Amino acid sequence: MVFAKTDIGKARELNQDYYYISSPEDAIKLYILADGMGGYKGGEVASGLATEAVKEYIYENFDKIEKQRDEILKLINDAMLYANKMVYEKSKEVEEFEGMGTTLEICLIYNNKAYTGHIGDSRIYRIRKGIMRKLTKDHSYVQKLVEDGKITREEANTHPKKNMLMKALGCMPFVEPDIRARNMEPNDILIMCSDGLTNMVKEEQICIEVTQNTQTAAENLVKLANESGGYDNITVVIIM
Repeated sequence: MVFAKTDIGKARELNQDYYYISSPEDAIKLYILADGMGGYKGGEVASGLATEAVKEYIYENFDKIEKQRDEILKLINDAMLYANKMVYEKSKEVEEFEGMGTTLEICLIYNNKAYTGHIGDSRIYRIRKGIMRKLTKDHSYVQKLVEDGKITREEANTHPKKNMLMKALGCMPFVEPDIRARNMEPNDILIMCSDGLTNMVKEEQICIEVTQNTQTAAENLVKLANESGGYDNITVVIIM
């Protein structure tokens, strides 16, 4: 089962988040989430273009590869490189899209493994036996400050540059995404979300909401983010 919700929030004029969920009939279980950035409509174009490019690439090439771990990881990496090329080239073609980019999260589930691709500061979490763990590392300036020991994780939550990305898709000709494969256990829950959720709602609250009210959690979390300010677009995808 999959539950998803996206919302413009309370402060933005456009929803620059974009997500894709494969249909139950599809042989591939593919989930994509992107949070665009750029001038007027630029972020919306970047997130939509990246998501569609990844979807197209994976569906066209999945049956051409050996269904082994390394081959699937390479497929996801290549799909992200293809999406980066599409967004970057579009940003150079159209003046109003110059400098646009997007975060990108991919989750492909096959043979009890979750294959993930990540770039930016959107996130993928896993809840296993009631414990939630972040599976991605934010490619942000504030995350680097935390890693360097210059600020604490608590200080990171309110840092004035918390939205500054060190890495995003479509901003440079080449990109190095994080690609991982993880075993899935029965009853594992995956959560994909944009920072419009995680900047407004604490991880502990996200875990409680998803484990206690799974079928309504996506809507409930969007509501909580808006009640806490709704300063950004909010997208949540919950995969069971």
